[in-house]
Amino acid sequence: MKWNLRLAAANRGIWKASELQRMLADHGLIISAGKLSGLWSGDPASIKLSDLNVICAVLGCGVDELLIPQPELVKRIDERQDQPAVASSSQGGPPVTPKRRDGRSLPPA
Repeated sequence: MKWNLRLAAANRGIWKASELQRMLADHGLIISAGKLSGLWSGDPASIKLSDLNVICAVLGCGVDELLIPQPELVKRIDERQDQPAVASSSQGGPPVTPKRRDGRSLPPA
């Protein structure tokens, strides 16, 4: 995901982080200068949904304008590497049924 707060604010004529900070405070969201700096110029690692809600209300935008999906950056893991080897009935033996080590039965399939 790409964080797009600065551009969303600029589209509404908000050019300074301090101006946005005052607007957020008017709506009950007090953000420190350091945290706002991270939101304004960086790529925040996390943001509270309640904070995101206030930011969207102040800017008059939706989440889709602040968070831009980047599916091309998602790495695909080969499904065959993650799955354990399972004996198939085509090898001539009976199907393998996993059993719990503590003696309890498995839930129904």
